[in-house]
Amino acid sequence: MAEIRIRNTNERIQGEENVRSFLERQEVLYEHWNPSKLAAELQEKFILSDDEKQQILNTFDSEIRDLAGRRGYRTWDVIALSDATPNLDELLKKFEQVHTHTEDEVRAITAGKGIFIIKGSDDVGYFDVELEAGDVISVPENKPHFFTLMENRKIVAVRLFIETEGWIAHPYSDPSFQKA
Repeated sequence: MAEIRIRNTNERIQGEENVRSFLERQEVLYEHWNPSKLAAELQEKFILSDDEKQQILNTFDSEIRDLAGRRGYRTWDVIALSDATPNLDELLKKFEQVHTHTEDEVRAITAGKGIFIIKGSDDVGYFDVELEAGDVISVPENKPHFFTLMENRKIVAVRLFIETEGWIAHPYSDPSFQKA
């Protein structure tokens, strides 16, 4: 279940309804899908064949299509990251820069853990959203943020897009951003 840490105060927000309510106030969509729907052999697998990625998409097809229908997403895929991913550290450096997009950044976590660092309202500042299997988040277009892995350095997620080109980041310079 997702957990939030507000960086300015180190306050933690836990519990699905509390997390959803906080994120809603920050204009971030949060949902929870049932991660146990996924075949047991895929729940802790981070190196995936194309067939296994398709199996994940098939498993969550109704949830994906429901979300896509409500939010206008037109394409989706599966990303898997782990220490086995070639050039993982270089890839993370690309992700770990505060940026924006001209469309929502959507992730439905199916295995592992990840964290979005998001710029909230002026009274909140930056906050971390720690995600695990079943958590679904949509960071709205033009909202400064970045994504990285947590200490286990493993994640599998469904990504949904409006633009068929996929993930396109626009750097965002912010002197108020604090790294820790």
